[in-house]
Amino acid sequence: MSKATRKDAQSPAPHAADSHELIRVHGARVNNLKDVSIEIPKRRLTVFTGVSGSGKSSLVFNTIAAESQRLINETYSAFLQGFMPTLARPEVDVLEGLTTAIIVDQQRMGSDPRSTVGTATDVNAMLRILFSRLGKPHIGSPQAFSFNVASISGAGAVTMERAGRTIKERRSFSVTGGMCPRCEGRGTINDIDLSQLYDDSKSIAEGAFTIPGWKSDSWWTVRTYAESGFLDPNKPIRKFTKKEMQDFLYREPTKVKVEGVNLTYEGLIPKIQKSFLSKDKESMQPHIRAFVERAVTFTTCPDCDGTRLSETARSSKIGRMNIADACAMQISDLAEWVRELAEPSVAPLLKALHDTLDSFVEIGLGYLSLDRPTGTLSGGEAQRTKMIRHLGSSLTDVTYVFDEPTIGLHPHDIQRMNNLLQRLRDKGNTVLVVEHKPEAIAIADHVVDLGPGAGTKGGEVVFEGTVEGLRAGGTLTGQHLDDRASLKPSVRKPSGALEVRGADTHNLQGVDVDIPLGVLVAVTGVAGSGKSSLIHGSVSGQDGVVAVDQAPIRGSRRSNPATYTGLLEPIRKAFAKANGVKPALFSANSEGACPNCNGAGVIYTDLAMMAGIETTCEECEGKRFQASVLEHHFGGKDISEVLAMSVAEAEEFFAEGEARLPAAHKILDRLVDVGLGYLRLGQPLTTLSGGERQRLKLATHMAEKGGVYVLDEPTTGLHLADVEQLLGLLDRLVDAGKSVIVIEHHQAVMAHADWIIDLGPGAGHDGGRLVFEGTPADLVAARATLTGEHLADYVRS
Repeated sequence: MSKATRKDAQSPAPHAADSHELIRVHGARVNNLKDVSIEIPKRRLTVFTGVSGSGKSSLVFNTIAAESQRLINETYSAFLQGFMPTLARPEVDVLEGLTTAIIVDQQRMGSDPRSTVGTATDVNAMLRILFSRLGKPHIGSPQAFSFNVASISGAGAVTMERAGRTIKERRSFSVTGGMCPRCEGRGTINDIDLSQLYDDSKSIAEGAFTIPGWKSDSWWTVRTYAESGFLDPNKPIRKFTKKEMQDFLYREPTKVKVEGVNLTYEGLIPKIQKSFLSKDKESMQPHIRAFVERAVTFTTCPDCDGTRLSETARSSKIGRMNIADACAMQISDLAEWVRELAEPSVAPLLKALHDTLDSFVEIGLGYLSLDRPTGTLSGGEAQRTKMIRHLGSSLTDVTYVFDEPTIGLHPHDIQRMNNLLQRLRDKGNTVLVVEHKPEAIAIADHVVDLGPGAGTKGGEVVFEGTVEGLRAGGTLTGQHLDDRASLKPSVRKPSGALEVRGADTHNLQGVDVDIPLGVLVAVTGVAGSGKSSLIHGSVSGQDGVVAVDQAPIRGSRRSNPATYTGLLEPIRKAFAKANGVKPALFSANSEGACPNCNGAGVIYTDLAMMAGIETTCEECEGKRFQASVLEHHFGGKDISEVLAMSVAEAEEFFAEGEARLPAAHKILDRLVDVGLGYLRLGQPLTTLSGGERQRLKLATHMAEKGGVYVLDEPTTGLHLADVEQLLGLLDRLVDAGKSVIVIEHHQAVMAHADWIIDLGPGAGHDGGRLVFEGTPADLVAARATLTGEHLADYVRS
């Protein structure tokens, strides 16, 4: 060995590239962050903790991940950037050491009626290729097995120049698709109740339409029908001639001119189908969804039996299995079927398909089927489905960002999720996780705790270091990290029972159970065991039952807690009455809006392919209202000052004195009850965290009259300290004479319950059975189910 080689071996000089081992954030001020500066180690698993609303998502998603995505977008040409969403630079002084960020969040996957688990993960694409190669009889290319491709054919004359002569040739073409022609690949057909669309005793001019949003002065709807020339707008609809009724209901799209404006006239039925029925019901606003449920009856398509596929596509089989059968199988069973196929000509395809299906099983989604609509997946299931494509990825030095990946997971499944996160880290990736569960926090290499409180009382880094350091650090998270709820010494006695007999929704296997009333009932079991199927399928639709599901609340920058909860309505009326003016003046979305920013409070400047700029409106100074509106007062405050109050301040303000307003105070009481006293009334919904949105929704549903409350995982997004407050709220509901049924995985809620109904023993077809019913103490003593084992370990640790 030469001297030079020996010297290199003994003291290798550090390479300049090895000095970039940290992600550095300096002066982050997004949302409620207060000049946050931290250093995050790369190629490690960092968990971000803190109470709901403390600024975790603002730091991880809206600062680090957002800037990474913005910088990647800037590498594309100006032409391509014109087609991409423009991302503004986060409000931060310095961001260094960023790598490509891949965000795996809880956002629901596309709720298009044709989107399924199979189409969202490319498994359907691989199955279509497989059946086009091995299926007997052979019916065509992979698109012959796609329910998103219709079969079409055409023929006609083509004129062309050839050798100086113009000649005509007859040409024909055909495309073989797999779409069922009857339901157009949706699997369901609909029947529309015309009496819900219009009052046939009235004329169009008299306001016959009863469709939400169809106003008499709207050009695109009512006026198009009234002034099209096809109908008599002054004749009651029931007196239309046969031709008028045909034009009114079914006419093909036709160009018409209304007051000199070119518009398209279309029959009412196809117009309703396009505007309402082409969307997923779950993504609609509540009043629109209620209208669709009243007006439309959905039934399984009789031609394809709900498979979405044409008869031709279903005729081609591998062995005895067609592609519809394969998509309807539980994924764990489909993986076994694929494993048994031995065909050298498609060996690489079979390996890729098998690996992907195995990933589903490994991540705890083996109970799903490929034909499950993506709109029906819970937030946790959607997040894990998105993880599938990353598990086998060859990428390294990537930053993976996860938003509470343990949501919707039974304690039994959390260890499996922890292993997957560690696998991503061990491949040389940086893993950033926003999390509340102690079991997930425990595996962190590095912890960043934000707080100390929520909203304006948070936004600071209160701890940075190891899990052991957090435990001894004295922060709110550290204090509650080892919290364990104990079993209650005595449980409440039920006042009656809700009988469920022969429940067979989805995977339920004829479940018979009596659900006690007048007590707190926890419905437990592993993910996919049938909890939601039992409760939402057999209980939620009954009279007197108020159901709060996991569907996220939707809202734009103009929506805020005051508008969402209905709080603004009594406040506007009180201002109007006190000042002798119209209530509409006190809405930033109506007559009172600042004319310069149209009530948004900010001016948005679109810079084409560059990031748009938001600046505070100079005319209203961000208050959103005209100056003349702010001259009107109620209780000594103008409307902008009221909307700038926190919930707790407003509760005090409207409680007594000249500003006493019982209708508003009642809503504010409920918001304080769910722990949202720190929110500002006018704070845009887009700035709220997942946990805050969940509790805002709960507070709104608490206003509904009913004797039974059904809550689906109310601890979603809640900090360990917030769970205590939730348990107090559930107790108050029961003590007030309500019955509360909670679908839950959190052991603290299970331990606090009066009665537990445990489903299992496994997921999918391995579940759907009642494995235990009784008190939490009996479940712990028996340790006969997975839930019993984990609850026993929890209360004894």
